[in-house]
Amino acid sequence: MSSLRRADRVSAILERVASSGSVDAGHLADEFAVSPATIRRDLQVLEDQRLLSRTHGGAVAVDVAYELPVRYRTGQHREEKALVAKTVAALLPKGPLTLGLTGGTTTHLLARLLAERVDLTVVTNALNIAAELALRPRLKLIMTGGVSRTQSYELVGPIADQALKGLNMAVAVVGVDGISARGGLTTHDEIEANTNATMIRRADRVIVVADGSKVGKICLAGICPITDVSMLVTDASADSVGVEAIRRAGTEVVVAGSA
Repeated sequence: MSSLRRADRVSAILERVASSGSVDAGHLADEFAVSPATIRRDLQVLEDQRLLSRTHGGAVAVDVAYELPVRYRTGQHREEKALVAKTVAALLPKGPLTLGLTGGTTTHLLARLLAERVDLTVVTNALNIAAELALRPRLKLIMTGGVSRTQSYELVGPIADQALKGLNMAVAVVGVDGISARGGLTTHDEIEANTNATMIRRADRVIVVADGSKVGKICLAGICPITDVSMLVTDASADSVGVEAIRRAGTEVVVAGSA
């Protein structure tokens, strides 16, 4: 494999740790075409963030469930996320639109696709989305305040909630860590969940964007029941049983890339 940029390389290392339980530093150096010293630095960074535990010659998975920081999530399921974002961009109403965007890698990709639209007002609590759109003169950007979460680049908490309570959105596009008929929308952090729920309550229509790995998954903090969701846009890798259960609950499901 040719040398990857660091964020993609670290994301790949974490995927291997999650799937096999351990990794060998020498094998990683050969696979990614970098020096053993580079791999050791990568593993040290991940250990400092408590995402793995270093061993002599490699690393092993930690025993606790964790939320992968968004800068490392960008490289995961990239093609699926891009396809989902492209599908949602085509589904959004044309003409003047007030759109809410939560944080997340797929919502960030969507923001990039929408950056040239005219008559678009975007409400977001995500710092990376705001940075993407701040210099676009043809759209209006509304940013909440709040406390920054380094894992998701989102502003959350009472300040963000209060800002959202004064706004009305035609559509909210929501990124999640898990979605299922039983658990509804879920994420890793309860404060983030509450802020996202506030945005959902202020929107006329809610579209969830989730690559297939998130369908059927239930995380710690509940955002809202599945009945609050108008549409789920996912990809063909999603579990068919989980997708069908969501459909039976009354939520429309669009599988990106399907005929």
